[in-house]
This record gives sequence, structure tokens and C-alpha cells, in this order.
Amino acid sequence: MRISKSILKVILPLLLGVGLVWYSLSKISVPTLIQYFKDADYSWIILGVCLGILSHASRAYRWLYMAEPLGFSPKFGNSFMAVYSAYLINFTIPRAGEIARASILTNYENIPFDKGFGSIVAERVADTIMLLFIIGVAFFLEFEFIYAFFVDKFNPISLIIGVTVLVLVALLFLIIIKKSNSKFAVKVKGFISGLVEGALSIFKMKKKWAFIGHTFFIWTMYVLMFYVTTYALPELQNISLAAVLIGFILASFSIAATNGGIGSFPEAVVISFSLFGMAEDPSRAFGWIMWSTQTLVIIVIGGLSLLYLPIYNRKK
Repeated sequence: MRISKSILKVILPLLLGVGLVWYSLSKISVPTLIQYFKDADYSWIILGVCLGILSHASRAYRWLYMAEPLGFSPKFGNSFMAVYSAYLINFTIPRAGEIARASILTNYENIPFDKGFGSIVAERVADTIMLLFIIGVAFFLEFEFIYAFFVDKFNPISLIIGVTVLVLVALLFLIIIKKSNSKFAVKVKGFISGLVEGALSIFKMKKKWAFIGHTFFIWTMYVLMFYVTTYALPELQNISLAAVLIGFILASFSIAATNGGIGSFPEAVVISFSLFGMAEDPSRAFGWIMWSTQTLVIIVIGGLSLLYLPIYNRKK
């Protein structure tokens, strides 16, 4: 039974990704997509790639602050290559990258796996908080638009009733979970407790402000990477910041839906940009350009990292 579940966790995201690739390419002809790639201004794409590399380098350096309280002083090179190796491995088995990253640090830095993995999970807490912050900024910037969109799609009274019901259901769910001792309830409570503990642990480390600074830098680079790449296509050069933020948010969630966002990333961009009246073809082309260039970088640097790690640590 466990083997079947493990296989499904690998196969289903892959099948979903393949299906979305087929759907996406059915909405735009391959020659048209190729033409967008040919006409794109690659100076902006290269700038986006550089910003992406800077964000990943900052992520690798930020983790050094997590290792310090554990009593270890890992090399930046190993941390950097572990990060890119993890991203590459996530393309094969979703969410396996974190395990691989912790394993690499165990092999080459002698950091116990459980401690290394725990620190990586704590990092994810900080990243989750930053993503929620970006969602809040997007909501603040486009409150009127978001409100008008929902009012247009739904009856205002039904919308108010729906939101009220959702809030009540959420509160009821939390009360039941708090009082229950079922396996599911224990997992949920453990997850929430882990988020709180991970967030608080950040403020207990010696260099917490450096860690927080790197966290803001990482996510600023992510958003800028997304934003500057829109300038590669003339049709998107007048895009609003709100559209970029919402596109970035949906695209970020799409990466978790399929292996590395294959198929889902371009369609997430189309959905978000279409809300702001952007044409589908350039939006879909941008999604493919953004996803393919960043994926190519991960494949190249991640692949070289896996090959170079034993050489870099040959003395060990």
C-alpha cells in the first residue's frame, strides 16, 4: 500500500504536467511559440537569469546561519551546490529535493541528517511567511480590483454569506482539530506547531537580522526576476506591478502542483495575466520563456553541481 502511494505521488504530478503541456500547446501553435522565442529580447532574459542565480546563492548563504547554532561551519560551495542539486532533483520526484539537500550536507559536511533536514524545514517556514507577505501586498495594491472581480462573478450577498460560512467552518475545523487526537489531527497540530516553532527559532539565532535580510533579498530577487523578464516581450512591457505580483504568486504555487512547474507554470501565468486584460498568446509565450530559461539554468548548474561535489570534496 505504501509503495502504491509513493508511486502515485510521483506519477500523478508527472501525468498532470504532461496533460497541461498538451493543453498549453493546443492553445498556441508551436511555430507561433517559437517565433516569440526568436523575437524575445534576451538581454532581459539574461538579467532575469542572473537575478535568479543571485537569489539561490543568497539562499545557500542564508542556510549557513541555520547551521551555526547546530555547531557546524559548512562551506558555502557545498551549500550552493546542494541548493541547485535539490532544485534539479525536484524535477524527477516532487519535494525530494529537500531530502537530497540534507543528504548532500550529511555526506560532505558531516551534519546529521535529522538536524540538516530540520533546518531546511525551518527555512521553508520563513519562505512561507514571505510568500504570504507578497500575497498581502498584492491584495493591498489591488483591493478594489479584487473586490470588483468577486462582486462581478458572484452576487454580493452570496459572497458575504460564503465568506462568513468559510470563516465559521475554518474556526469549527480548528476547534475540532484542537480537541481531537486522531492521526490526521495530530499531523495538522504538528504542522502548525512546526510553523510557529520554526518562525520563532529564527529570532533566537545569533545573526537573525542577517537571516531576515537574506530572506527579503531572496524573495525580492524572485519577484524582480519575474518582472524584468516581462520586458523581453514588447506586448508585456506596460504590465502593471499588481499583475506581476499575482502572476508571480500563482506561478509559485504551480511549481508545487507538477514536477518543477512543467505545464502548470505557463498556464498559471495566462490565468493571472488575463485578469488584467493581457492577451493570451504573449502571456503564454512569456510563461514558457520564463519557465524554460530558469529550468535550463537549474539543469545545467544542478547537473554540474552533482558532478563537481565529489571533486570539490575530494580531500574528504
